[in-house]
Amino acid sequence: MGVLMLAAATLLTTACSSGGESGNPGTTPQAADVTASASPTKPPEHPFTGMPVAARKPVLAVKIENTHSGKPQIGVKSADIVYVEQVEGGLTRLMAIFSSRLPKEVGPVRSARISDLHILPMFGKPALAYSGVQTKMIPFVQQASLVDVSDSSAPGAYFRYPGRVAPYNLVGRPAQLLKGAKASRAKDIGFTFSDEAPEGGKPTRRYTVKYPAATFTFQWNAGAKKWAVVQDGEKDMAAEGGQIAPATVVVQYTKTERSQFHDFTGSYTPLVHSTGKGTGVVLRDGQAYKVRWQRPTEEDGTTFTLADGTPMPFARGQVWVVLASRVPVAP
Repeated sequence: MGVLMLAAATLLTTACSSGGESGNPGTTPQAADVTASASPTKPPEHPFTGMPVAARKPVLAVKIENTHSGKPQIGVKSADIVYVEQVEGGLTRLMAIFSSRLPKEVGPVRSARISDLHILPMFGKPALAYSGVQTKMIPFVQQASLVDVSDSSAPGAYFRYPGRVAPYNLVGRPAQLLKGAKASRAKDIGFTFSDEAPEGGKPTRRYTVKYPAATFTFQWNAGAKKWAVVQDGEKDMAAEGGQIAPATVVVQYTKTERSQFHDFTGSYTPLVHSTGKGTGVVLRDGQAYKVRWQRPTEEDGTTFTLADGTPMPFARGQVWVVLASRVPVAP
């Protein structure tokens, strides 16, 4: 909560969504003990993916470049959750969350943003891999709910990828990043999962989300039962091979405005308000569902519900959370 005390004027974490609604006090139920909840016939589910898991492991968040210069990305296919956030100039950057499995390498690793510090508390105190922040933001990172495993704090866990040009060649080794980090283990963050899609969805083959300087289209692949990612008209291919394709895509409409930070060109850093409540769209099994989301405080998870108030279950597997504004902030 030290981050909020330092920036109370601009970081209004109880801000409403673009629809103008405010959050209500409350708490998200904590994850049940894995051992106690395990069934002798059915292993417990991972809270991030809904997939069977033997144990809950530490959480690692990695800031990843998301422009053409950083493609193809390394390790993103192995992430449990991928957040898409608007940054300066109307572009986007990813924050990939790893816990259930770790790729050998991940990157290109880039700098963190103020919106990251408001998303991360729902994971407890995860490790955050990044390659620096602007000087004015350093005190906020130091007091944030995270374990710093940046390239300056854990230099031995990074290397420069051959054949790529700086700053798009910094790659981290997740196993080394987490070694000795004492990061929080995965817990309930509000997601629910099911094998079958609920009723009420609208058959959808593709869904597009636009930012001022970036466009994402999620195309349904019925054979793979996943949403293939297309960015700026090009297939989002992974360095390991194949197209990046999550099982569930959550388009979470939020209030997005200018923060007190900006880059060296003077372009302001957007602040994404991920607390409060608002509307969204969930894509799963070739269907689109209108949902409402709620996250009362930064320590709470985010819940997604259907029109009748029941939880919106995600398909099992990787989840993309696209933080978008119906009226994007000016670059």
